[in-house]
Amino acid sequence: MPKYIVIGAGIVGASTAYQLANNGAEVIIVDRRDKGQATDAAAGIICPWLSQRRNQAWYRLAREGASFYPALIEELEKDGETETGYARVGALRIHRETDKLIELEKRANQRKQDAPEMGDITLLTPCEVKRLFPPLADDYAALHVAGAARVDGRALREALLRAAIRKGATLLDGEADLCHDGDKVTGVRVRNEMIFADAVIVCTGAWINPVVAPLGVDFRATFQKAQIVHLALPGMDTGSWPVIIPPGDQYILSFDRSRIVIGATHENDPQGYDTRVTAGGLHEVISKALAYAPGLASGSFLEARVGFRPFTPGFLPVIGALPGWKGIFVANGLGSSGLTMGPYIGCQLAKLVLGMNLDIALDDYKVEGAIGP
Repeated sequence: MPKYIVIGAGIVGASTAYQLANNGAEVIIVDRRDKGQATDAAAGIICPWLSQRRNQAWYRLAREGASFYPALIEELEKDGETETGYARVGALRIHRETDKLIELEKRANQRKQDAPEMGDITLLTPCEVKRLFPPLADDYAALHVAGAARVDGRALREALLRAAIRKGATLLDGEADLCHDGDKVTGVRVRNEMIFADAVIVCTGAWINPVVAPLGVDFRATFQKAQIVHLALPGMDTGSWPVIIPPGDQYILSFDRSRIVIGATHENDPQGYDTRVTAGGLHEVISKALAYAPGLASGSFLEARVGFRPFTPGFLPVIGALPGWKGIFVANGLGSSGLTMGPYIGCQLAKLVLGMNLDIALDDYKVEGAIGP
């Protein structure tokens, strides 16, 4: 039986481990449980079809990531995992200018030709929008995308890990130091214990640089700090409310038990791994959310979370073998699309490691693009 070590138990690592275990491999997952893991803080919007990013390689990955979800959730449910944090609730792309929504509707209908999972695409009046999401201001029209979904990153990761462990995977807490013989990575050292494996898969997000640096690899990943706020609207049945996508880079998501998630900051120059919730961050997130949805002012503050989004040069994920080395694979640079792409990338990583045919063109996501001279 082949044996693999996955370093990092975020959404990519958890998905990779689950897929490997599902294919009969022996899997060991090692995670330090660092504060600030992107998956631990994130609430994901699964609606890539409205994105205005022009990079087609990025869009293909995001589109396939969204398409991958229903089958994954069905598989997890068969494995006994019903608390995945995923629900197909639709999304409202709101705007005060109807002309802009009409243009967006045209683009969405074009993209629906390759993404039928988008479902019905409908222009809604402000009155119709308010019925679907009562806290919003009165003057927002919206484009409604019925097939959009939301997901709780923490819940999905835990479901994937539990399912992987039931299939024989082992989860270890601790720091994994890479071990190698010449140009071949042979395993890791955890708590002074050497663990050998056929291959090591590094899925450590914002922490990848120090993991591979002992190999002499200059991995040029950066990260962005995000602060995210959770509110409660007591007495409101929020579980089926749609995702709200305003103009700009903010969002509002609703979950069961009256929970609302608003976010997020985009702090491009964090001072190291600074996991503090700041007054400025809270002010930015809450003030922007209230500008769109003044009805949230009656919500009570539950918590704020901090996560670090990893980016690679060109803001395009990289996936594949680590150049110049054998027995080691990496995936990184998912940025703010981690929950849209992560489960799908984990599936592709597992296929790559197992020697199976992939569903993506790896040349579009070359790891070499993130390696310095």
